[in-house]
Amino acid sequence: MAYTLTFDRKPEYLHVKVTGENSPESVTGYLSEVHRVCSGAECPGLLIEEDLRGPSIAVSDVFAIVSEGSRSMPPGIRKIAFVDLNSGHDFARMQFAETVAVNRGINMRLCRSLEEAEKWLLAEGAGP
Repeated sequence: MAYTLTFDRKPEYLHVKVTGENSPESVTGYLSEVHRVCSGAECPGLLIEEDLRGPSIAVSDVFAIVSEGSRSMPPGIRKIAFVDLNSGHDFARMQFAETVAVNRGINMRLCRSLEEAEKWLLAEGAGP
């Protein structure tokens, strides 16, 4: 798994930055680490800032990763904002990931910028 994670605890949310290679293994690996960190700490809000190199992963992999991740979601996470900084990635594929997550009861929002993500995380009662 070729990725690097950094965590920055904000008063209202945990900001996670991930860099490295884009692959199903990397995405699954970093999400597992994020789940582990959030299981041991209060993480009502989560901002994932992803900057992974390489092409978008296959739709079937997106579906599998999000479906599995939703089953193991730590109960304290109420909102997840996701920003993909790689402009070469297929935004529609990430919208599909958001739809899969929301359909599984995860309050997730795909955002185009960090500012948009933070605004959504800080909004009272922001839903899917």
